[in-house]
Amino acid sequence: MTELKDLTPGTLVKGVTSDSPVEVVSVKWFGDSAIELTYKVPATGAVGNQLVYRDAAVSLDIVEQGLPWSFDGDGGLFRLVSEAQRIRLAHLFDPLLAVHTSVVEPLPHQITAVYDSMLKRQPLRFLLADDPGAGKTIMAGLFIKELIARGDLQRCLIVCPGSLAEQWQDELYRRFHLPFEILTNDKLEAARTGNWFVETPLAIARLDKLSRNEDVQEKLKAPDCGWDLVICDEAHKMSASFFGGEVKYTKRYQLGQLLSTITRHFLLMTATPHNGKEEDFQLFMALLDGDRFEGRFRDGVHTADVSDLMRRMVKEKLFKFDGTPLFPERFAYTVPYKLSDGEARLYREVTDYVREEFNRAEALQNDKRAGTVGFALTILQRRLASSPEAIYQSLRRRKERLESRLRELELLKRGGEVESSLAASAPILDTEDVEDLEDAPDDEVEATEGEILDLATAARTIDELKAEILILKGLESLALSVRRSGTDKKWQELADLLNKVFQSPVTTDQPVVETSSNGAESPEFPVSSPHQKLVLFTEHRDTLSYLHQRITTLLGRPEAVVIIHGGIGRQERLKVQESFRHDPDVQILLATDAAGEGINLQRAHLMVNYDLPWNPNRIEQRFGRIHRIGQTEVCHLWNLIAEETREGDVYRTLLDKLEEARKALGGQVFDVLGKIQFAGKPLRELLVEAVRYGEKPEVQARLTQVVSDAFDRDQIQDLLEERALAQDSMDASHVHRIREDMERAEVRRLQPHYVESFFMEAFSRLGGVMKQREPRRYQITHVPAQIRNRDRLIGMGEPVLSRYERVAFEKPLVAPQGQPLAAFVCPGHPLLDAAIDLTLERHRELLRRGAVLVDENDPGDQPRVLFYLEHGIQDGSRTRSGENRTISKRMLYVEIDTAGNALHQDYAPYLDYRPLTEEEPGADEILARAECDWISRDIEDKALHYAVSNVVPEHLEEVRSRKLELIAKTEAAVKERLTKEIAYWDHRAAELQAQEQAGKRNARLNSGEARKRADELQGRLQKRMEEIQQERQISPLPPLVLGGVLVVPIGLLAKLTGSTVTIASPQDTQASAARARAAVMEVERSLGFEPVDRETDKLGYDIESRVPGTGKLRFIEVKGRVAGASTVTVTKNEILTSLNKPDDFILGIVEFLDEATHQVHYVRRPFKREPDFGVTSVNYNLSELLERAETPS
Repeated sequence: MTELKDLTPGTLVKGVTSDSPVEVVSVKWFGDSAIELTYKVPATGAVGNQLVYRDAAVSLDIVEQGLPWSFDGDGGLFRLVSEAQRIRLAHLFDPLLAVHTSVVEPLPHQITAVYDSMLKRQPLRFLLADDPGAGKTIMAGLFIKELIARGDLQRCLIVCPGSLAEQWQDELYRRFHLPFEILTNDKLEAARTGNWFVETPLAIARLDKLSRNEDVQEKLKAPDCGWDLVICDEAHKMSASFFGGEVKYTKRYQLGQLLSTITRHFLLMTATPHNGKEEDFQLFMALLDGDRFEGRFRDGVHTADVSDLMRRMVKEKLFKFDGTPLFPERFAYTVPYKLSDGEARLYREVTDYVREEFNRAEALQNDKRAGTVGFALTILQRRLASSPEAIYQSLRRRKERLESRLRELELLKRGGEVESSLAASAPILDTEDVEDLEDAPDDEVEATEGEILDLATAARTIDELKAEILILKGLESLALSVRRSGTDKKWQELADLLNKVFQSPVTTDQPVVETSSNGAESPEFPVSSPHQKLVLFTEHRDTLSYLHQRITTLLGRPEAVVIIHGGIGRQERLKVQESFRHDPDVQILLATDAAGEGINLQRAHLMVNYDLPWNPNRIEQRFGRIHRIGQTEVCHLWNLIAEETREGDVYRTLLDKLEEARKALGGQVFDVLGKIQFAGKPLRELLVEAVRYGEKPEVQARLTQVVSDAFDRDQIQDLLEERALAQDSMDASHVHRIREDMERAEVRRLQPHYVESFFMEAFSRLGGVMKQREPRRYQITHVPAQIRNRDRLIGMGEPVLSRYERVAFEKPLVAPQGQPLAAFVCPGHPLLDAAIDLTLERHRELLRRGAVLVDENDPGDQPRVLFYLEHGIQDGSRTRSGENRTISKRMLYVEIDTAGNALHQDYAPYLDYRPLTEEEPGADEILARAECDWISRDIEDKALHYAVSNVVPEHLEEVRSRKLELIAKTEAAVKERLTKEIAYWDHRAAELQAQEQAGKRNARLNSGEARKRADELQGRLQKRMEEIQQERQISPLPPLVLGGVLVVPIGLLAKLTGSTVTIASPQDTQASAARARAAVMEVERSLGFEPVDRETDKLGYDIESRVPGTGKLRFIEVKGRVAGASTVTVTKNEILTSLNKPDDFILGIVEFLDEATHQVHYVRRPFKREPDFGVTSVNYNLSELLERAETPS
C-alpha cells in the first residue's frame, strides 16, 4: 500500500493521471495529512501538480524500479507506428514539405520568399511586394500549407478584390487542396451560429464587402474567430494619405487596421506598395506595425529601413533554376487609323452630346448625382471609341430606358419639377464606389455600367428629359447608318494585322515589318505563322459579339475563335482557357477584362488591345496575362488608336512617350504604368478633360505637355527606383545555392514513396480495400467507417469519402494528360491524416514500450539501442490555451552503442531493420544475455545527455540568433520613432501653451490635447518595450524520448540460436567501404565534379557530388565488392532515396580485382519500385547490375 512518504522525487507513480505513469518532480507537505505533488508525464513532457491527501494515496501505485523499457512490443507494428509519428511531423524531415505535397513546381524566388523570408518570422508581419506575374498566390499557398503542417494554422482569411476571389479559391484548391469558401450574402444569412466566419476556418472575402459593411466587420472580429493568418491581396488599395496636414483614412485603410489587430500572422501582398510619396508609404506600412511608423513622416527627422518587413523582387531580377531570365522581352506597337467621314461625324456629334451633358451635370447641386452622370458619360465616350456596334446599342438602350422613365414620370406628374424622381432612377456612386467597381468581377462591372449608362441623366424636368431623348434619337439614327454602311476603319486595321500575323511565311516575298509607336521600324515583329495564338481584348460585350462574327468570317473557321466575358460561368471559363491552351485549331481568344485578371494565357505571345482602357494599369494587367511565368517567346502587343479624336490624341502621345521610355530604360517601364500621375491626376480625368475641352488649342497643348512631363526620363527613373524599394537581388550563385538546397530536400522527401509505403500498410490494417487501377494509381473501393468518423473529429477541410475512384501519391500522376483526375494523397489529405491518427491512437504505447528489431547487415554480436527524441524552442508569447508557444521543433534518432557512444541519424533507421520472427528468441531472452548487461535504467539518460549537450544548443543558437536580430531591429525602430514623436508633441504642447498664455488660441488643437497625445505615446512605448522583452525570452524545452528500440545484430541472433548466418554482403566492412568511397570520389574529381563524403550523416547515400556552376547535385550510393561476388544488398532507405531523385542517383559499384586494382561501374536508375512496407533490404544479383552498368560519366 502506497503512503505519502513514498512519493519522493524521481519516483514513477501510476494513478495520478488516467493514461500513463508520471515521474515525481517535487513534494511540498501541508502538515502530515496532505502534499502538493508536482509531476511530469514522461511521454509528453507535460508538467502538472495537484493536492494528494493521505486517504487518496492508497489508490496510487509505485512503479517497480526495473528496466524502463521492456522491448517486447510487436516489431512490425512498431515500425508502422514509428512511420506514423514521422509522417505526422513530416515538416521536420522534409524541409520543403509544402512543395512536395502541392501541385506546383516553384521557382527560386518563390522558394526564398516562403522558406527564407516568411516562415522564419514568428509571428509574421510582412509585405510581399514582388512584381506582377511572379506567382504571389503560389507563395501564399505554400506558406499556408507549411503553417498547417506545423500546427500553427487552423483559421485563415484571405481578403482580395472581388475580381480575384474565384481565382484565389481555384488556385488554392487545385494546387494545394485547400478548400477555401468565398463569403456571399446568402452564406452570411444562412450561418447556423449567426456568424459565418466562426463556422468557416478557411475563408475568402471581398475587400469592398468587408470595408463598406460594419455589421460584417463586427462578425469578423468576434472573439471566437481567432484568426491565425490574414492575407490581403492587392493591399495597396488599403491606402491612406495626408491631405491638408491631416490623414485621410479610407474605409479600406480602416479595414486594414482592424485586420491587423485580429490575427497572429498578417501578410500584405501587392506589386505597387509605393505611390511615390514617402509619407503615404509609411502610413501603409503602419498596418504592419503602428508603433514603428507612428505619426506623419517628416523628412530629415524620420528614417525608415523596411528591409526586415518586406521583400521585393522585380521581373528583371528573376531567374529560372538554370540561371536564365524568367521573363522574355516584350514590345508594344501603336496601330493608328483614321475615321471615315461617317465615323468622324458620329464621333463629333456624340462627343458634343457628352460635353453638353457634362456641363449640365456640373450645374446640379447634388455632387454625388453629378459624379454618377459624369461616370455614365465617360462610359458612353469609351463605347464610342470601341465600335459602331457598341455605340449604336448603347445609344439605343439609353434612349429606350429614358423613354420608359419619361412615361413613368408623366403618369406621376404632368410637367413641373421632377428632379427628385429623376435622381432616384439611377444608383449614386461616390469616389470609393468607383474604385470598388474597378475591382469588381467583370459581370458586376458590366451590369452596373449598363444600369448607370441607361438611367443616369442630368435632366431636371420632363421637358429637359424630352429634349435629351430627341438628341439621342438623332444620334441613334446616325450610329445605325454608320453601322449599316459596313465601313469600320478600326476593324480594317485589325483585319490587316491578323492577316499579317497568321499568314503562312512561304506565301510572302518580303518579311513582315511593323512600325513601333514612334514610327520607326521594329525588327522584333514576330514571324508570321498560322499556328500562333493571339489574345484580343475589348472592354464591351457588344464589341465582343461584333468581333466574334467578323473574325470567324475572316478566318473561315468558327472553331478558331473562343470568347471569355463576365457572363461566362467559372467552369465554362476554365474550359475555354484549356481549349485555347491545348487545341491547335483555336487561334484567337476574344476577351473582356474578365480575362485581364486571374487567367494565365502564356500559351500565346501576341496580344491586341482593340479598346484601350482609361486606367493604364489595366494595360500591364492585360499584358501580364501572356508575359508571365512559363512564357518562352518574346511578347508583342498592338494598341489600336483613332487619330484626330480628342482622347485618341492624348493616348497616342502617351504611347509614343511610353515607347521612348522603353527604348531608354527597357521593358520594365510597363510595370510602372499604373503609378504614373499626370499633373497629379489619374489618366481618366485627363481623358475627360480632352473630351470636354479638347477643341481649344491651348487645352490640347497643355494636355500634350502634361503627358510628356509624366514620361520625363528622370521621373520614370525615380518610379523604377521606388519600385525597387527594399529590393532583393538574386544572382546566378544565389540561384545555384537555392537549387542545391532544393536537390537535397528532394532526395530526403517523404512524398511519395515513404508515404505510399506507409499508407498502403496502415490502410490495409485498418480494414480498407484498395487495388491498382493504372500504374501507380489506385482505386479505393472501401473506406472503413472508423476512418471516416475519425476525420469528423480531427479534419479541417473536406470530408473523407466512402470510396475513391482514383488516388495517387506522385504529383505527375494526379492529372496526367488524357486521364481522369486522381486524389493526391499526401500529408494534409484527410484520408492520410485519419489513418495516421488512428494508428497512433491504437499503438502509440508501443513507442514507449519498445521492440526488438534485427539488423541483418551487422555480423557482430553487440546490440545497440535506438531512441526517438523530440525537443522544441519556445518564446514568451502564449497560445490560445495559455501555454508558451513553441516556435521551432526538431525530432532526431540517437543510437547508443555498447561503449555508450551516441550516433545521431537524420533518416528513419528502423526501416532498415526487420522484426523478430516467431522462431527467434524473444526480448526477455535477448536482454538476459551478457551482451545486454550494459542496457540499464540510465540508458535513456545517455540519449538525453547527448541531445542536451550537442543538438539542443545548436538548435537554440540557430533560432535565437535569427529571431533576436529581427527583434533588435524592431526595438530600435520603434524606440526611435515613438521617442521622436513624443518629443514632437511635448514641444508642440509647450508652444501651444505659450501661445495660449499670450492670448492666442489654436482653434484646431490646444496644449492639453497635445500633452495628452505625448502621454499616450509614452504609454504605448512602455507597453511595446515590455512586449518586445517578452519576445526575447527564447528558451529550450527539455528533450522528450518518444520511443526506443533494441537493435540486435544478426550475428548475436546466430549465437543465440546456435546457427550459422551468412551475411549477404560480407565485403562491406568499414575499411573496404571507405576504400570504395575513395575510389568513387577520385573518379568524380577526374570528371570535373566536386564530391563530398556524406556516409557518416546516414542520409541514404554515401557521396554528394556537385556539378560546378549549375547548382545540380549527384547522389551516389557506393558498394564495394570483390571479383566474383554474387549479390549486392541495398537497404530500404537507400532504395527510396534513389527513387526520390531517379535522374540524379547513381549506384557506384567498385569491383576489387585484387589488393591494388579496382574497377568502378555506374548504374543509373538502379531500382524500379519501392519494396513493400515490411521489407527492410533487397539482395540484387551483382552480374545483372553490372550488365546494366556504364563507364562513369
